[in-house]
Amino acid sequence: MKKYFFILLLSLSLNSIAQEKINPSEEILITGLIIKETRITIDDIIKLESHKIGDINITNHLGVLKGTAKQLSGVLLKDILEKISFSETDPKKLSEFYLTFIASDGYKCVYSWNEIFNSETGNHIFLITEKEGKKLSQMDERILLMTTSDFKTGRRHIKSLKKIIIARS
Repeated sequence: MKKYFFILLLSLSLNSIAQEKINPSEEILITGLIIKETRITIDDIIKLESHKIGDINITNHLGVLKGTAKQLSGVLLKDILEKISFSETDPKKLSEFYLTFIASDGYKCVYSWNEIFNSETGNHIFLITEKEGKKLSQMDERILLMTTSDFKTGRRHIKSLKKIIIARS
């Protein structure tokens, strides 16, 4: 009986952790190997050119459909990052740079400088400014980053992005 009680208690604990609400972010801190640490606010984001994205299926690491993000619009991440001055001036060395994106709940993912600025992927990495008729400031998962060209979109679906760390390998 104790064994079943323990399993039930463990199951309930894990379920509550998995369903923890993510605190929405109000700004993104960009730090690391750059000339000047920068904060990007929601107001900064909505001033940029917004692109209609449409609907995107969100899939997990196995490709299983987990939901659909509907009526999306967003700004290109590279439009924001192009304004950041990297500490490296030699263009050849930029291929050694990578960016770690961190959500308010600690979730992380990494992009290389080349993915963002030197491949088609960079034309599909968006900070979402509108979702299902809600503006960015009204969205529960603000600030949301999505790479719409990924095969498994959930891997780099970053809810409540709060920090970008620029580093070098």
